[in-house]
Order: sequence, then structure tokens, then C-alpha cells
Amino acid sequence: MRTPTRRTVLGAALAAAGTGLLAACSADSMKGMDHSATDHSAMGHGGSSSSPAAPPTTPGGFVAPNGPEVAAAEAKRNPGPERKVALTATETTLDLGGRTVRTWAYGDRLPGREVRATAGETLALTLANHLPQPTSLHWHGLALRNDMDGVPGLTQEAIRAGAAFDHRFALTRPGTYWFHPHSGVQQDRGLYAPLIVEDPREPLRYDREWVVVLDDWVDGVDGSTPDAVLAELAKGMGGGHDMAGMGSHDMAGHDMAGGSGAEGPSRMLMGARSTLLGGDAGDVAYPFHLVNGRLATAPETFTAKPGDRVRIRLINAGGDTAYRVALGGHELTVTHTDGYPVEQATTQALLLGMGERYDVLVTVQDGVFPLTALAEGKNATALALLRTGGGAAPDASVRPAELDGRLLGAAQLKADASVRLPARAPDRTVQLELTGGMDKADWAFNGRRYDPAQRHPVAAGERVRLEFRNATAMWHPVHLHGHTFALAGDGPRKDTAIVLPGATLAVDFDADNPGLWMVHCHNVYHAETGMMTVLGYRA
Repeated sequence: MRTPTRRTVLGAALAAAGTGLLAACSADSMKGMDHSATDHSAMGHGGSSSSPAAPPTTPGGFVAPNGPEVAAAEAKRNPGPERKVALTATETTLDLGGRTVRTWAYGDRLPGREVRATAGETLALTLANHLPQPTSLHWHGLALRNDMDGVPGLTQEAIRAGAAFDHRFALTRPGTYWFHPHSGVQQDRGLYAPLIVEDPREPLRYDREWVVVLDDWVDGVDGSTPDAVLAELAKGMGGGHDMAGMGSHDMAGHDMAGGSGAEGPSRMLMGARSTLLGGDAGDVAYPFHLVNGRLATAPETFTAKPGDRVRIRLINAGGDTAYRVALGGHELTVTHTDGYPVEQATTQALLLGMGERYDVLVTVQDGVFPLTALAEGKNATALALLRTGGGAAPDASVRPAELDGRLLGAAQLKADASVRLPARAPDRTVQLELTGGMDKADWAFNGRRYDPAQRHPVAAGERVRLEFRNATAMWHPVHLHGHTFALAGDGPRKDTAIVLPGATLAVDFDADNPGLWMVHCHNVYHAETGMMTVLGYRA
């Protein structure tokens, strides 16, 4: 998707983080949760050259990530022929389009090279870690075997610096997915890439396809790093907030130098407002917003012929930014969200929270048209161009009228009949109150910052209802690993959904994929300061 830029040698390792970040959360009991002790001695940064490391020890009574139940579920998926891929996480210099930055990426391109496979195949991907610290790889949106989910300290050990890890799992569902680390705030560097799983019986008809990855960018700009941003935000708006007790699941080895001064200017965002997001739009003032790794002043240009039917796969890989997206002069026909088909609906604009994906079809006109991603509430835009004929390209600041036109959200969509959950009363309801705020950076579920030893128990075969009640003043894109849930009223099947401040979102899923599975806010800074928890299948 991108023209490769110059690769450079690894720099010096970052300074080790303070051990206070790994302080344990309170062990007070909570109704409906199990707080059995985890063997923390097994939670170090493991991984071995080209072989999976054993996952951390699982508390008694729960399915282990590498347990027989997980192996049996994978066997039922009938893994097919292997699709082999080699991937390297490395420090590199990237050209964003006239602005170079030093960062971490998969290879020397941004986004990382697209991985494309076909449903029914087995993905066999080896990740070589050439970074100065441990890393991991999470497959966002996939219902895969639990010991390949890529959550250090929970489903497996991190991949040590200089080591490699063989990921191998069946691909069962076609769709638009992506992958990124689940280690600290590494995702907010250049470590992300699309995963497209094609349907061997594709029902849609189109002439061309365009994968569009949106991102907010801070790494390497005026000395900033995501770790410094996290350190600044973790102090809270008043500054000086004690970071001990933060809910990080893999912070060891991260450079937590102060976010203002020591590593670039302050990146704390104040006063960003959005009616669509219910008020406060975000915490981080990003200097750049990108489409497919490019600045708006040097955008990627996608070419087609007038009259072509184009499938656009939209992915929000941002850390703290929702994007409102429109294609100037065109309407968008929504066909999928988060990899699952919907009853097709036409709109002028879409809103994507972090981690969300939408597939749309467009019959393209003659000319040059802006695909604009407005950083919702942040007074900034990202841009790519669609060219089907002659004419001058629009200015980088162009704002197509469609951005302020008819907007469709997940709540207005219906799942395609082929993927609707059968009607059934829930066997279990897990209540997750979203708590905390920017003042103390105490983001959490049910007032408890992340502790990998916590478990919300579920049982195989149950219909589970997750009830998210947002008691905070901010919106949160909540993400469930290893499953998709259904929004109410035959709503779409999704793995990531926006919960507005003061709102309650109830979603249902069938417990059909055993293991230990993360639920978290996909704002990477909210997650890393504690807004994560775990669903655990009972053995």
C-alpha cells in the first residue's frame, strides 16, 4: 500500500520503566467476579525463536489459553492450507509525505504490508522482533484460538527482543480486520497493518478495491513518543498523579520519561468537543492525521475509471481519535461493519471509533475527489484522493459537504439475515460500568483498574449479555476479543462499538470460543491506565 522508505539500523534501547507501573490492583471482592491468584512468575517477557511460548499459568477452574478445550475448538474449525507470511517489527525511519519520523513499524512501510488470505486457510505468520523491547501481536476482530490472541501476561508471554514467534491459526470468517501489538502503547507507533480475509464465495460485485487505514500520529514528532504521552496523561489534568497502580498489562521496558519537556511538548488535549461523541472528543493533541501513512499535503491517490464500482475497506487504527469519513461528490453504500455483512444502507458519511471497520461500495464519477477523514472534535483532517480523470487535485484543507450530510451509525444498521444471532434470552449478564476520568487518569471498569488475575466467569454454550454503562464524561470504543457481539434489535454483528457518556449499551454474544478474553476500551491510553478486564471460560 505504501512505497517503502529507507530502513535504518536499530538505535539504543529505551530506558526501563519504573516498577510502580506493575503494582497490583486492589484485591477487594466484587460480585460476579473471580479473583483467583495468577502465577505472576510466569508473566515475564518470554517467547522463543520460531516457537510459541507457554502462556502464563491460569488460575484453577478456568480454561487455560493452551488447554484441551482450546485445541478442540480449533480442530472444529477444520484448519485448511497454510498461508505463510514473514513479518519483522523494527525501528525505522518513515516518510509521511515530506516529513520523516523515527518510529517502530512492520518492515519499512506504513501501514505495514497488508496480509491477505482466504477464509478456510490457516494463517502461518512468523513475527521477528527486532525492537529494543518485547512486543506482541493481537489479531483484532478474529475469533481465533486463545493462545494466539497476543495479550502478554494473559494468553501468552511477550516476544522478547531478538526472538521470533510463530502464529498459526485457522481463518474462519471473511472480512476486514487488522493487527497490532497489545504491549503498552506500541500500537500508537507504526505497528499496525490490515488483515483482509477474502470470501471464496464473495457475493458482492465490484471492479476495484481500496483499503483505507486512518491513524493519528505523534511518534517522532518534535521528540514525542507515545510512552511520553502516556506518562503525561497518567498524571491527570492536575499533574503529579501517582502512576503506581496503573493497569498496564505489559509496561516493563517502556520509557516513561515525562511527556512535556523530556520528550517533546505537551500533548494533552483540552477543550475538544463533539456533539456526535457526546461532549469531550479526546485526550491527545496529535500533530498529524494520516490516511495510509500519508499526510494530507502529500496524499495517496487511488485510481479508477468512471463508472467503476469500488469497494472501500475503512479501518480506524488510531489511538485516541474518532474519524468522520466522506468521499466528496459520492454516497457510500455500507455493506459490512467489523467484518460482518449488514442490510445495505446508503449514507454520505460514517463515524469510526478506534478499532472499528466499515466496508462500503461506491460507483465512482469522473474527476478527482477527496476522501476526507475529519478528526472528530479535534479541528484536523486526513486526506486521500480518488482520481478517475483529469483535473486539479483539491487542496489539503478541503472539506466535502458530505461530511456534514447524512451520517449513519451502527445503531441505525441491521445485521444481514445470514449472520443474525438466533433469538434467545441471555443466560448470563455481565455488568461493566465504565468509570474514571481524565482528572485523575483512573480509567477502569467497575472502579477497578486492570488486574490480569480478575475473571468475569462465563460458561461454554451460554448466551452472554454484556451491559456497558458509561458513567464517565467521555465516549469509549469498547472491544471484545475472540468473539463478535450483536447490537440490540437485530443490530449489526461487531467486535468494537462506541458507548457515549451517560449511555448504556447492551450487546449479546454466544460463548463458543473457550479461553481468557480481554474486554477493553480501544482508546490505547484509557486501556493502559486501567480500562481493561477479562472474561474467563469456566473449565
